[in-house]
Amino acid sequence: MNSLPVALTIAGSDSSAGAGIQADLKTFMALNVYGVSAITSITAQNTTGINEIYDLPGFLVYRQIKSIADDIKIDAVKTGMLSNAEIIDNVALAIKDFHLDKLIVDPVLHSKDNSELLKRNSLNDFKEKILPLALVITPNISEAQLLSGIEISTKDDMIKVAEKLIKLGPEYIVIKGGHLLINEKVFDLIFSENTIEFLEYPRINTINTHGIGCTFSAAITAFIAKGYDVISSIKNARNYIQSALQNEIKIGKGFGPLNHRWLWKE
Repeated sequence: MNSLPVALTIAGSDSSAGAGIQADLKTFMALNVYGVSAITSITAQNTTGINEIYDLPGFLVYRQIKSIADDIKIDAVKTGMLSNAEIIDNVALAIKDFHLDKLIVDPVLHSKDNSELLKRNSLNDFKEKILPLALVITPNISEAQLLSGIEISTKDDMIKVAEKLIKLGPEYIVIKGGHLLINEKVFDLIFSENTIEFLEYPRINTINTHGIGCTFSAAITAFIAKGYDVISSIKNARNYIQSALQNEIKIGKGFGPLNHRWLWKE
């Protein structure tokens, strides 16, 4: 039997299992990739919001990554919540030390209830130490605005922001346009030095979107781990997200999680 591709997620833990490490591992499994993890922060949260956050020491994040890389071949890696400069420094060092070159970065800056997931005084560290290492970054509209300092209200604005973000070092920018509704459609931008392409999808009327950003970046990571090229990985991941939203489940009293297992037929 052939071994499975391996994807590593470096992110925070979500006790409600809709986002973070748990969402990433569910996505990897759904897409037939073996998932391994390094936890950066522990959160006490549910579908209505985040109650507590405890950041792990940076050296322990590094040791988790080292333990995996010393034993298992990692085909692709993603980062999620990197909440402070110490964690950022250790993750950047581990990515370089263990040659984790297929890096997908989800710039997790805040949660749906507006809890701060990356300390403001660490934003420059994130931009200077993590983004230059990235193959792909996947900001949503709000995150793209914070990273670039440019307001987004049109598709042209998304291109202007991507042009600025590409100068920080990533090879591909994916700006998720879920909060920019045009004629009841949402548009995601794929941008690189050689690519400007918008993906167009009908808006799905659901509140069960908790962990959508984590899941999207994890799906991209899974397809890259399986050997797909970057553009195909992004498009396949976006189709996976659309179907996970269409086949929604209802969990909790607030913003429920995606249906990560929609591919599994019973």
